[in-house]
Amino acid sequence: MTVVTISAAYGAGGSAIGPAVAEQLGVPFLDRAIPAAVAERLDVSEREALERDEAIGSWLSRALLAFGQMGPVLGTGPEPLPVAGADEFCTACEQVLREHAAGPGAVILGRAGALVLADHPTALHVRLTGPLDARIEQAMRLGETDRGTAERLAQQTDKAREAYVQHFYRADARDPAHYHAVLDSTALPLDACTALIVAAARAR
Repeated sequence: MTVVTISAAYGAGGSAIGPAVAEQLGVPFLDRAIPAAVAERLDVSEREALERDEAIGSWLSRALLAFGQMGPVLGTGPEPLPVAGADEFCTACEQVLREHAAGPGAVILGRAGALVLADHPTALHVRLTGPLDARIEQAMRLGETDRGTAERLAQQTDKAREAYVQHFYRADARDPAHYHAVLDSTALPLDACTALIVAAARAR
């Protein structure tokens, strides 16, 4: 069983590196599949799970909706009323991560995976980061957005994800002590980062 957790700052390429690592290791990639599994576990809509995903309340989803990043997924219209509390969503998310780690293995993007699975004996925990300006440029190069939106999202999504980790785990997501490897994925090509992570995971 192979388990890799990836914590990625905005624009660090986690959504490109994660699936590539999973493919090379032959394990599932968990990102959008996590809120879907949480929704089923809590018997709520997938929209509700997405809005609570990796955020306190629905702050992150409101930010993404405002800048058009989740429209195709969530649709439009007013936000639904909360169905379950933030703690319930966090607990359900942890259960999904632990079940995959104990079973087929996975490459897990975000969701404080390095903290949730800190006691896993063979999991590899990786942080992807880089200077803010370089991450904004990379987000644009990957075709995610225009500069103005990238600048706003970099600030807001980083803060929301860091707040999630601080709120539920009393930890700093940027602290290198949580990870086996911290890579500047704006200085190294994404395929080089993928190769490094794959080699490290196999070594673990």
